[in-house]
Amino acid sequence: MSKKRIFSGAQPTGRLHLGNYLGALKNWVELQDEYDSIFCIVNLHALTLPQDPKTLRKSTLDLARVYLAAGIDPSKAVIFLQSDVPAHAELTWVLLCTARMGELERMTQFKDKAKGNTERAGVGLFSYPVLMASDILLYQTNLVPVGHDQKQHLELTRDLAERFNRDFGETFTIPEVFIPKAGARIRSLQDPAKKMSKSDENEAGAIFLDDGADAIAKKIKRAVTDSGTEISFDESRPAIHNLLTIYQLVTGKSEQECVDNFAGKGYGQFKAELADAVIEYLRPFQEQIASFDDASVAKILQDGAEKARSIASETLADAYAKLGIVT
Repeated sequence: MSKKRIFSGAQPTGRLHLGNYLGALKNWVELQDEYDSIFCIVNLHALTLPQDPKTLRKSTLDLARVYLAAGIDPSKAVIFLQSDVPAHAELTWVLLCTARMGELERMTQFKDKAKGNTERAGVGLFSYPVLMASDILLYQTNLVPVGHDQKQHLELTRDLAERFNRDFGETFTIPEVFIPKAGARIRSLQDPAKKMSKSDENEAGAIFLDDGADAIAKKIKRAVTDSGTEISFDESRPAIHNLLTIYQLVTGKSEQECVDNFAGKGYGQFKAELADAVIEYLRPFQEQIASFDDASVAKILQDGAEKARSIASETLADAYAKLGIVT
């Protein structure tokens, strides 16, 4: 490869929000010009929790539309459905036989999602970090753009790859974590101690990508603030720091320009300008989403899957050969 390869993906569950866009999708678009980029819709991961089939089918195509509307270009990046490449499931079994129970038991997201009742949690929920490792390692990935909450899973991926390479010979590229400096941790509008989340029970904490102008303005108006009146990038005042970070990211202004713009202004005026900026920022994206019909999206995903299968099959064949699996 002349370029380093990046792999990332998102589950087609829940509604994507501004934090997903600013912390992930926006960066993916910028990265596709610099790196050999592979972006997957990880619909098999969605099965770790109960799903309505019709809803899952619709949300899968909707997520593909979001990828495309955000600016991911099929001529520059591979976009595909995880389920369209059987090698993901096959390599997962290989890696499950390499993984240790203790490693998976230490995964904090399993504990969080099991909600304290691990005896009744699904096996898929327990083992899905290994499927995630398979996703990454199949494509000889160099860099993985992940949020802070996924760093533990990437460490597991590295451990599994290093163990396999040690025991059976060099097979997998050892991936590195890539965390964007800005926008990686957009916080909840209602509780800045938590990240903005599509699974938050309080929907007022997130600005969803399909929210209308009125909904966006209302959520920002009701966003919590800190004591004091100064509008500045002060991490000891996380609510204002979060809102100002969002303003900076959607306007493209420097930190100093943002602070200067709101010097002497109150929270009310700040929130009004922030709401206008977010609405205008999302407007072209929302208009673009409507331009992709199901047929065109399906064709892009089929073409992407063909490219992905070509890459993944080579890695799987090599792993099988190292293990003595006859194919």
